[in-house]
Amino acid sequence: MAYPFIIFVLARLKKTNLEKNNKSVEKYEPEVTLFVAAYNEIDFLDNKILNSQRLDYNKNKIDQIWITDGSDDGTPEALRKYPEIKCYHENKRAGKIAAMNRGMKFVQSPIVIFSDANTELNKNAVKEIVSIFSDPQVGCVAGEKRIIIDKNSDAASTGEGLYWKYEAIIKKSESKINSVIGAAGELFAIRTKLFSPVEPDTILDDFIISMRIAEQGYKVKYTDKAYASETGSANVKEELKRKIRISAGGLQTIFRLKNLLNPFKHGFLSYCYISHKIFRWTISPSAFFLLFPINFWLAYTNNLFSLNLFSILFLCQILFYTFTFLGYVSEKKKLKFKLFFIPYYFTMINFAGIAGIFRFLNKKQSVNWEKAKRKQITMNKL
Repeated sequence: MAYPFIIFVLARLKKTNLEKNNKSVEKYEPEVTLFVAAYNEIDFLDNKILNSQRLDYNKNKIDQIWITDGSDDGTPEALRKYPEIKCYHENKRAGKIAAMNRGMKFVQSPIVIFSDANTELNKNAVKEIVSIFSDPQVGCVAGEKRIIIDKNSDAASTGEGLYWKYEAIIKKSESKINSVIGAAGELFAIRTKLFSPVEPDTILDDFIISMRIAEQGYKVKYTDKAYASETGSANVKEELKRKIRISAGGLQTIFRLKNLLNPFKHGFLSYCYISHKIFRWTISPSAFFLLFPINFWLAYTNNLFSLNLFSILFLCQILFYTFTFLGYVSEKKKLKFKLFFIPYYFTMINFAGIAGIFRFLNKKQSVNWEKAKRKQITMNKL
């Protein structure tokens, strides 16, 4: 819990070096590739391409590549009506990272921007990302992920939206000091020359790709001026499915990025990686649930019904879990008591953390995405 505070304070003390001379940024306009790895995304295809057409960047310098391996819902066929799209399709489905590894062979631009088919980018997203690449030390740029929350949002959407706002604060601070710890696949970009094929069974492809670039000594920067918007998970069950997969992928990542655990080699980057991600994937979920019986024992041995620190903390925990239960009831009854959604979501993602650990240890996590269903609402044209 101390890490967000520490990184925020350090970021406030250090001036950012991301502010460029406007004239030099305007002159930097390289060719870019918009890269989408899509599996059965027919429902989002037209909106995604319309959104891409509205991006404010030189149209002669944008290439668009879609890899649709395994899709059998008409996605590859539907893409044929868009002449600006280069679609590469294979019938076999081998997972997202296999599609990315294959698709990167067709990228010819110096910068490639990855995004998902079900997300919409803001109009200036490409310009904002490219401007940061004008610094030759930057190897990867992470955009911001935003969850669309409306008045009818339930526990899944409300909790996911707040989670990503919290992550945004941390990522901004990390970026000012050194490098962001991991990019989100909804929107991130890399220098094409820095990409190297990733193991085909990799679960968190976006995280591995971005952190291996940091491992090479390049900076991974974050910008909230380039963002991808999407609706939240359809319900808590769908969000739980997604979080368990991410947790299992996190455990896999620890072994894939073991060199980053060496602070003598990677210095502050290792500290941020361990504090931000390793503890979250390993220690935090178990500690969260063990805290309640430990606090009960401390309160009981120090006179449970007296006014002391342990009894007060235990009372606060009882209140927290009461709100969690009320959040669960509200979600089941489709009530909109958003105050209760926050503790409910927080408890759920810690449960997902433990479930993900067991799934990884039992080797039951498939590399193929089992897509979480998303809410169906009309997205604003960005």
